[in-house]
Amino acid sequence: MLGGILEERICAVLKLHNTLTDRLEEFHPIEPDHVRMYTCGPTVYDFAHIGNFRTFVFEDVLKRFLLYNGYKVTHVMNITDVDDKTIRNSGARDPEALRQYTDRFTAAFFEDCDSLKIARPEVIPHATTHISEMLDLIQKLSNKGFTYEKEGSVYFSIARFAEYGKLSKLAVDGIKAGARVDMDEYEKQDARDFVLWKAAKEGEPSWDSPFGPGRPGWHIECSAMSLKYLGETFDLHCGAVDLVFPHHENEIAQSEAATGKPFVKYWVLGEHLIVNGEKMAKSKGNFFTLRTLLKKEIAPLVIRYALASVPYRRKLNFTEDALHQAESSIRRLKELQLKLSTEPFPAGNNQIIQARTHEAAKLFAEALDDDLNTAQALAALFDLVREVNTAMAGGNLLAGDAALLLETLEGMNGILQFWEPLQRDLDQPIEKLIEERNQARTTKNFALADQIRAKILELGYIIEDTREGVRWKKQ
Repeated sequence: MLGGILEERICAVLKLHNTLTDRLEEFHPIEPDHVRMYTCGPTVYDFAHIGNFRTFVFEDVLKRFLLYNGYKVTHVMNITDVDDKTIRNSGARDPEALRQYTDRFTAAFFEDCDSLKIARPEVIPHATTHISEMLDLIQKLSNKGFTYEKEGSVYFSIARFAEYGKLSKLAVDGIKAGARVDMDEYEKQDARDFVLWKAAKEGEPSWDSPFGPGRPGWHIECSAMSLKYLGETFDLHCGAVDLVFPHHENEIAQSEAATGKPFVKYWVLGEHLIVNGEKMAKSKGNFFTLRTLLKKEIAPLVIRYALASVPYRRKLNFTEDALHQAESSIRRLKELQLKLSTEPFPAGNNQIIQARTHEAAKLFAEALDDDLNTAQALAALFDLVREVNTAMAGGNLLAGDAALLLETLEGMNGILQFWEPLQRDLDQPIEKLIEERNQARTTKNFALADQIRAKILELGYIIEDTREGVRWKKQ
């Protein structure tokens, strides 16, 4: 709760840019208090890079804000563990060997998510465990006349789906009938019939099917899994803009052709990340996974801050300066929280500070209501930080104000996840060491006091000597 603002937000309305309509729209889920949300998960052929995590972080902030607004959220995120890339990189010849390979990178992905405080979805289906659902969907499309077979593969005929191109705004009037593509990914603006089931190739994993041995195409995977867990029409589909065509366009075509119903109500898609003004590429030496950044001793929540600080629909220029600014900003927030938690304040409430805190919380929430404008939300937060520091310096902050400010900061961080929650209680061994150091200082045994301070530092805590006593914080 942001300083009691939740009750004041009964009439507040979240607005999101819907790529399907290309408009900013009020968000009203199909069920009044329940959001059904699908996000395209990782293709687990290698470690995920920071461009991927820019998308996953924005989706996490959105989900946390939906929860803050009182919605129940059912979040489904797929794991793509069979496609051209996973087969190429694994060299696997059968489904079991492929799964052994992809499980390693699935585990690594969730370790990275944990480091970045990205919450786990409620449902995490793997493509390889949903082959039967994909075959059922392909059979339904075949029965309705949307497919054709060629050399053991099954293709979706886009000419038979009149609304093809409505998400990407791609004109398909002049497409050549029967022009096919077997690759999972292909050039943008190249409208061709796409593969639903690929005929088996020598030396590649395959599954039995009514159409012959083979494996699913990439696009059918997301449709089959989202339809199974979220229903024929659901509220929210998130991802990155580079998936609009062909992947999301093909999802819509095959899903709506099968069900005859709208597939997704709101498509909310994030922009690209670039590095130092250039597209990220291994050949340019500017390609980073989270793990390469952590090896440079950059804290994971500093990276999260940098990824989330720019609104999701704007390109993010990921630079060393941005990381330094993120680190400095988090330090300011943690230092304020520490002061509010440990310094003695006179009893009472300062009505000006109370009103200003409520106003800042309201502005913070309104910024996120405006298409998840994280930059404006942070501006509201740091305006408050500046004013609170000024009030403390002037002796105008009272105990009731500190309590409300802590509640507000913790509420904001519940959505942003930019710093670890304040540890209210010390571990007993650390508390004992602090007591021993205090005794050493009292007896003027400063050498021993310094030794104990160094040991406390090794255990991950920083202590500060102030006029009011010893303050501590976890590194």
